[in-house]
Amino acid sequence: MSAPAGGWWRPERFARKREFLAARGRIAAAVRSFFAARDFVEVETPALQVSPGLEPHLMAFETQIDEPGVSPGTRYLHTSPEFAMKKLLVAGVPRLFQLARVFRNGERGATHHPEFTLLEWYRADASYRDLMADCEGLLRDALAAAGGAAFRWQGKSADPGAPWQRLSVAEAFERWCGIDLLATAPDPEHPSLERLAAAARPLGIAPHEGDEWEDLFFRIFLARIEPELGIGAPTILYDYPISMAALARPKPEDPRLAERFEVYACGLELANAFGELTDAAEQRRRFQQDQAKKRARYGFAYPIDEDFLAALAQGMPPSAGIALGFDRLVMLATGAADIEDVLWAPVM
Repeated sequence: MSAPAGGWWRPERFARKREFLAARGRIAAAVRSFFAARDFVEVETPALQVSPGLEPHLMAFETQIDEPGVSPGTRYLHTSPEFAMKKLLVAGVPRLFQLARVFRNGERGATHHPEFTLLEWYRADASYRDLMADCEGLLRDALAAAGGAAFRWQGKSADPGAPWQRLSVAEAFERWCGIDLLATAPDPEHPSLERLAAAARPLGIAPHEGDEWEDLFFRIFLARIEPELGIGAPTILYDYPISMAALARPKPEDPRLAERFEVYACGLELANAFGELTDAAEQRRRFQQDQAKKRARYGFAYPIDEDFLAALAQGMPPSAGIALGFDRLVMLATGAADIEDVLWAPVM
């Protein structure tokens, strides 16, 4: 894990990353041009929110608000601008994007930083397959802006101009693990740890004490599948089990699956996308499930943003949305080895 970089401002140290930072500026300009050409509006939403996001394993920074006209209480630095941007969809903004500074506690390493930049965009009246096409064009433009021939990371390369690989999660588990993943989830919302553990036994991968199905899923995925993704060209890994997509709508053809995909390049996760859930009652139920998981694991849970659920109840159009790690995109486009190489200044 990277340590906070004291003295990063020393000219001889800072000079080593000037080339990366220059490329960062060009890539940001290319991102804005890409979306302007497609009639998106750039938005800015507050970092301080009533709820930071409810994914069970994400940890937020919290503070207290105390000012005239505002109810005193806890606020959080958002882990994503998702809730506020979806409220703007309800408000009538059909295509929007944001380069948002976001905050996640307990995360620091070569590809993680407690404060970082997410590129999020949303399309009304669109599907997650429309976002797949966006990703292909955007990543090509980002690499061209950086002046590189291919994405590079840890000795691997991926050319976004080459044909992309599209692979379902179930296909990936079958190809690299010999596991029929959906057979381990006879009840799609409550998959069986025992069945997945039995299927993983030939791989020499076993659950740890206290693990749930999703924990073992990621042990297998990180060991056997992720290193194979995005080699030579980026990979779109799509159609996750419904239990792994609290904000995504079920796939109409197969309700065991969710309209969710991730983008990988050089074995590194770059983006996470959903066909967005628009049913307020179902969203509340899923939020409550995630709160229960967090309380069981960590002893606490973050609050639900009731204003977000009110917006969904008002009526959000059928939409698709995606979050892409902008700093990771710059790393891949420049060949930088560490996320701090592409940040103007690190969190100390």
